[in-house]
Amino acid sequence: ASGHYYFTLKDDGGQLRCVCFRNAARLLRFKPQDGIAVLARGRIDVYEPRGEYQLLVETLEPQGLGALQLAFEQLKKKLAEEGLFDPSRKRPLPRFPTRIGIVTSPTGAVIRDMLHILRRRLPGLHIRVYPAQVQGAGSVEEVTAGLAWFSASGWPEVVIVARGGGSVEDLWTFNEEAVARAIAACAVPVISAIGHETDFTIADFAADLRAPTPSAAAELVVRTRQEWLDSIEAARAALERSVRYRLTDAARRLHEQAVDRAGASVSRAIGKRMQRVDDLDYRAREAWRARLERASRQWASLEERLRRLDLRLRLADALRRLDLAARSASQSIQKHLSALQSKAESLTVQLAHLSPLAILERGYAIVQREDGSIVKDAAAAPLRSKLDVRLARGRLKVSVTRSIPDGSSELLS
Repeated sequence: ASGHYYFTLKDDGGQLRCVCFRNAARLLRFKPQDGIAVLARGRIDVYEPRGEYQLLVETLEPQGLGALQLAFEQLKKKLAEEGLFDPSRKRPLPRFPTRIGIVTSPTGAVIRDMLHILRRRLPGLHIRVYPAQVQGAGSVEEVTAGLAWFSASGWPEVVIVARGGGSVEDLWTFNEEAVARAIAACAVPVISAIGHETDFTIADFAADLRAPTPSAAAELVVRTRQEWLDSIEAARAALERSVRYRLTDAARRLHEQAVDRAGASVSRAIGKRMQRVDDLDYRAREAWRARLERASRQWASLEERLRRLDLRLRLADALRRLDLAARSASQSIQKHLSALQSKAESLTVQLAHLSPLAILERGYAIVQREDGSIVKDAAAAPLRSKLDVRLARGRLKVSVTRSIPDGSSELLS
């Protein structure tokens, strides 16, 4: 509870009591446990109540692979419990980065290979290297400083932290808590590329993406020219499929709504109006097909320009314009279809009001003679003639027993 550590160091020749006070204990990178080998540094003091020598520990370092693995697991558990490794914190890499920052040693095969791969895959990339020691004294401070510098500058779109292969001790800089926290705090996505494929460090868990090697990181971070062109073609095809589906589905729903709302007595009239809707739908399809053809020609022209001029970096801006055009086209089509639907609904309501059935619903009736002709005048229905009276629901068969013309004061009784 006090934060102090009290323990005894033993070897084949003797033992020594030790105390590590809270201020020094806070700086330890692992939690001491029984049985591990350590290297302790401090000063000898006398504990007067017992008259014993003791070591006031200032630093404590684990020795041997077993102790290093223990320190690794303890830090990994601690940071995982804080949520530093949660998948929800992982940020996606930019699709088409043009500015890349690298924190690594400025000399050696690692940086040479990475620069060669990046420039081969996409000439014209902007790359900045922050020179840092990647092992030994001062390496932790330099790596964290590089990450902080890139984060504060706002220049890179993605940062790669890289180091070649080596022993566990050689890679230990990237198992330090300060490096893991600097990666997590970076304002842009970070790729860790430490050692070989079988090497795992705390930095790998904190990064947004782990690359098995530095060269693999260079392959992952940028696409080749053909991959860019394939992405453009896939986006164009997906947009065309989406628009065709929306048009077909909207036309089907318009037909279904019109049929459901119209009565049998006005279906022919609605059919004529639906022809107009179909015509508008066809014109909308043709207009969109023409737009797609123009877009295809534009992309073909762009691809030809890329082949001739090799201006690959302009593709990033072209893709952004394509995304904006797709969203604009989708909104325009949706607005047009909504207008068509509103017009069809208005026509349906107008036709329903003109239907004879709507008049009958208000209490009126249609009177016909036996030959089917409509009776409009009382004089047209002689006494004892048989009449058919059609109501909103059902019919009446009646016989004329009395006829009273308009203007007569005589009442029916």
